Amino acid sequence: MYSYKPDKQQYIIWQRATFASKHFSLGIPVYLITPPFTQLNTPYPATAYLKGFLKTRGIASYQSDLGIEFTLALFSRAGLAGMFARARRDGLSENAQRIALLADEYVETIDAVVGFLQGRNATLAHLISRGGRLPEAGRFGQMDGLEMAFGKMGVQDRAKHVATMYLEDLSDFIQEAVDPHFGFSRYAERLGRSANSFDELYAALQQPLSYVDELTVKILGERMQMLKPSVVGVSVPFPGNLFSAFRCAQWVKQHYPNAKVAMGGGFANTELRSVSDARVFEFFDFIMLDDGEAPLENLIAFAEGRIVAEDLKRTFLVEEGRVKFMDNKRCTDYRQGQVGTPDYSDLLLDKYISAIEVTNPMHSLWSDGRWNKLTMAHGCYWGKCTFCDISLPYIKAYEPITASLLCDRMEELMAQTGQHGFHFVDEAAPPALMRALALEIIKRKIVVSWWANIRFEKAFTRDLCLLLKASGCIAVSGGLEVASDRLLQMIQKGITVKQVAKVNKHFTEAGIMVHAYLMYGFPTQTAQETIDSLEMVRQMFEAGILQSAFWHQFAMTAHSPVGLSPETFGVQKESLLVGSFANNDVVHIDPTGADHEAFSYGLKKSLFNYMHSTCFDFPLQKWFDFKVPRTTVPTDYIVKALEEEELATMKATAKVVYLGKPPVVEHITMSKKGNTWELTSLTFHSRKESLDIKLDRMQGDWLMAILRRLSVHENNATLTLQQVKEDYENAGLEDFELLWFNKPVNQLYKVGLLML
Repeated sequence: MYSYKPDKQQYIIWQRATFASKHFSLGIPVYLITPPFTQLNTPYPATAYLKGFLKTRGIASYQSDLGIEFTLALFSRAGLAGMFARARRDGLSENAQRIALLADEYVETIDAVVGFLQGRNATLAHLISRGGRLPEAGRFGQMDGLEMAFGKMGVQDRAKHVATMYLEDLSDFIQEAVDPHFGFSRYAERLGRSANSFDELYAALQQPLSYVDELTVKILGERMQMLKPSVVGVSVPFPGNLFSAFRCAQWVKQHYPNAKVAMGGGFANTELRSVSDARVFEFFDFIMLDDGEAPLENLIAFAEGRIVAEDLKRTFLVEEGRVKFMDNKRCTDYRQGQVGTPDYSDLLLDKYISAIEVTNPMHSLWSDGRWNKLTMAHGCYWGKCTFCDISLPYIKAYEPITASLLCDRMEELMAQTGQHGFHFVDEAAPPALMRALALEIIKRKIVVSWWANIRFEKAFTRDLCLLLKASGCIAVSGGLEVASDRLLQMIQKGITVKQVAKVNKHFTEAGIMVHAYLMYGFPTQTAQETIDSLEMVRQMFEAGILQSAFWHQFAMTAHSPVGLSPETFGVQKESLLVGSFANNDVVHIDPTGADHEAFSYGLKKSLFNYMHSTCFDFPLQKWFDFKVPRTTVPTDYIVKALEEEELATMKATAKVVYLGKPPVVEHITMSKKGNTWELTSLTFHSRKESLDIKLDRMQGDWLMAILRRLSVHENNATLTLQQVKEDYENAGLEDFELLWFNKPVNQLYKVGLLML
């Protein structure tokens, strides 16, 4: 590994520099940027991950989320006044004209609204939620559904939604009258999505700066003047960041030509793996792929003249007018235990904005509140789904982190950010590691809330879901995808619809919200299968085992099994040509499938109603303006699947734990017809309820003793079910299964006796 570690004195100087006043030139070696726009409520974690890694290597860095900094600059009195002054007035829609006429009202109220959404001025909720205080335009047409969505919710959430619509109205105006590319999280997304040719994006970059561009580079310029970095790293996670990333790189190259500018992130990892247009490198000196730690460290060494270009790791650059890819195989990637804890310093953590989207509970969770981002495991432990880019290293190379290290990082982040909420951004969090993490959280008595993406696999038993809930898990999201067993098998998802229903029931009954990613348009999917999938989804919502979902149309990607071998799945690529810029989404022809796009509106409209517990009795035909087949799914399919008795057998290797408090014990002497015997009364108190059971005295004494050994609060080691059985029999007791799997002991899961 090529690495550079400064001496102790250099390290101290750089660390002091990181926290120095912004009025001084710091000379930080590395400046990490997230360009507009990702999320407004929390930082995208890529730069924090890299900053944490660089800290372990003794390399000073500074990071900026230009998205939130730009948003705060635009949505301020001065920013809006400047925006309205620059806005065109001719040819506007009636809605935009109304907003323009109310410009003074928006300028007057913007600071109060943003402050409220930042968590300040909470008392404004009463004023905002009642209406009439903020100017209202087209987005407030959604108010008709507000009572349905917020009827049982509080004033704060209602006010957040009203304030969000107010900002969305302004966004609509900016898009129409100032900058057609504008969007809160998707700036110029069309220019970045599947841009096989660089021509259109290159032409757009030759145009004068828009008002949005001017505000962005003004902030960037202030940071560059302060830092004077030798390397500027730009993370581009999504197509919606791409144009702004190029604008930032363009400005840096014009004003700081000696700084080396590099791109990395999700967009590069998926779209730019075959980039060959040398014009791209007029803006970026380097494009790095996949895990960024080793490539960035080597790039810094190259910028400082300590290694040559051939020693770079997974890095594109231009030499003699040609794009070249350097990948030093002698340089290995860092293990996940070596990359350090994400470092959120420098970011404006108290300035992020929490919005509320009514239509989708999981999307509201995504956009409301500040979440610390962590990863349980690198890559995907399943790695088989045929629509997924499983051939790429960031998915293919699976490497979990230990639960103890994860908890260490959680505690470090809580101390650093003051936030106790965590979003685990795994491709799919491994159930075994989730179990270990939950136990570690409970043992350490950490109070956190967290959520993650999962596979709906049978490992998520009732007891595991109860354990996850006890540790602070509030929600999970996973791919139900096409909700058809035939197509799930083609996808190699490794699940069935019945299995998903049972797992969702376990999560729901544990009090964990379930969100399902839904897909339509998978190769060879027929109209009948699409309607049957909708019926499966309808029944899950009606049964109360699904609380949130989102439909998206299948997109073939170049690095998935479908994209690599489309003929195997009954489809054809529309073109075999590889572009010189972005190459990921593949246009394809599905000769046997349905007209998938035609179903889009009806699927989404029906889902909106199901999420709000309405229209379950509507015939499915009602959601579509063209004839669709009748569903072949029995109306009670999901209910019957949930009623199927699950096998009571438990593996002997199952871990047994006790999460609760010691019970209150009372010994009782019973007598009948001259016979006396002793019983033990055990009263368990949980946060929600009390539970009283009575056992034979010897069994009661044994249970008390084994609960102490099983307690996660007193012991680090867990016992298997077989070990518990052996302990029971060594105590001279008989019929373990009769005791353990029947009342009263088998109801102790309610107070924390779990088999995992």
